[in-house]
Amino acid sequence: MVAVFNKELLGWYLVTLKLNETVQANLPRSQPSTPGTPSRPPPLLLTRGEPIQEEDEAATADAAPLESEWVISIREKLKQAWNDEAGVPWMRYSIYRVPKSLREGDEKAYMPQVVSIGPYHHGKRRLRDMERHKWRALHRMLRRTGGDVRVYLDAVGALEERARACYEGPVAFNDNEFVEMMVLDGTFVLELFRGVGAAGKGFKELGYARNDPVFAMRGTMHGIQRDMIMLENQIPLFVLDRLLGLQIGQPEQHGLVARLAICFFDPLMPTDEPLRKNHRAMSESSSTTRADAFDPLTETGLHCLDVFRRSLLRIGPKPTPGLWIKRWSNARRVADRRRLQLIHCVTELREAGIKFRHRRTDRFWDIEFKDGVLKIPRLLIHDGTKSLFLNLIAFEQCHSDCTKDITSYVIFMDNLINSEEDVSYLHYRGIIEHWLGNDGEVADLFNKLCLEVVFDFDDSYLSGLSERVNKYYNHRWNTWGASLKHRYFGNPWAIISLVAAVVLLVLTCAQTFYSVYAYYWPPQ
Repeated sequence: MVAVFNKELLGWYLVTLKLNETVQANLPRSQPSTPGTPSRPPPLLLTRGEPIQEEDEAATADAAPLESEWVISIREKLKQAWNDEAGVPWMRYSIYRVPKSLREGDEKAYMPQVVSIGPYHHGKRRLRDMERHKWRALHRMLRRTGGDVRVYLDAVGALEERARACYEGPVAFNDNEFVEMMVLDGTFVLELFRGVGAAGKGFKELGYARNDPVFAMRGTMHGIQRDMIMLENQIPLFVLDRLLGLQIGQPEQHGLVARLAICFFDPLMPTDEPLRKNHRAMSESSSTTRADAFDPLTETGLHCLDVFRRSLLRIGPKPTPGLWIKRWSNARRVADRRRLQLIHCVTELREAGIKFRHRRTDRFWDIEFKDGVLKIPRLLIHDGTKSLFLNLIAFEQCHSDCTKDITSYVIFMDNLINSEEDVSYLHYRGIIEHWLGNDGEVADLFNKLCLEVVFDFDDSYLSGLSERVNKYYNHRWNTWGASLKHRYFGNPWAIISLVAAVVLLVLTCAQTFYSVYAYYWPPQ
């Protein structure tokens, strides 16, 4: 007999009896116990302060119902998630698919139009015409070097797993297809690099005809260069290093491909300063020395786009967040389109007395502000600039191990340029040179570059400069002085009119004074 102390305890006891009856009903009929065999423990008893004790584990396991297909599928998905987490493949990604949010701005800017490099766009119909030229390049290279294609296939085959890991998501090629593609595309890229490296004369030395449709400095080359700088159109740099090393007899060399890539993509540089063409000499006020320049032999690049970006930044600008940013950003803030306003546009800054000057340096991102003067290096804009900036921004958005310096610069210029008048004035000051139809197209280009871009103000190397510009802009005396100068000292006729008005005012005051003086103190 069990003593029942309260209703709650009675309820638990009845539930326990019901559970025990259910378990007993589901158990197979047991054999009669033999002498010496321990008897089954008595039914569960419940007393005050004691937990419920279950039947033995075997009985409980036998009583558990079979798992449904739905639960089994969930367990399989969890197992796959565990395998993905254990492998951590995204830690080795360097060649990404452009996110859909960025593609909505301009799909064509991320899609190659002439040649495919790598697996993402391989085999597309509009790019198939270039495949036969890739085979020509491979055949020409083997004849020139006297090598065996098997050597190149084996060398790249040893790098296959490492190369696959660089691409985001699964690559739909088997082992042989993937290795063939790497050798074919890699050889094609190297032939272009080596041919352009000698100012175009290298193609003749490599054995190509002067009027070759691809391997010559012709109109097709610009489209190829633009396609090969796209984020989705890359192959790992270490594959190119190995292929070139086999060609020159130095399989372990590195750095030479990066130097060839910088020379190949030189026409895409967003600046035409002569400093860059004269071996990148020191700028007028830059503390950078030749030792600070990007050195492919000491810095490891991921692919051609990464090498090009490093060559643009070289030592790279350092983020210097201002006090106002630190004060209002205790946590990391992500900027949307409404919060990308770092500074005011050119027209508004001019009204506040800020002057714009062209800064003579080949570092297009190296902007300076001092004593109310904003010095900006010249930026050259051509038909490939939009695609170039969009792919650089996409790479910075996808790759967490690189800074957001190009993104910071583009957002800064987007803030400066709001209208065609802003572009016209920057062009007048020698800051923007463009080959587009009109200034309105340039303004539209910058206003669309940073749509759907994720940006943290704390990561901007221009945050400190923006703070100083805004502080100057918010000073009323600067605004009043600029307004006075703009209205009354904007041209010689305005100055003459102002001087004449001042003289007339002085004469009028003098006449009034003598009239009053003569009235109260008439001459004797």
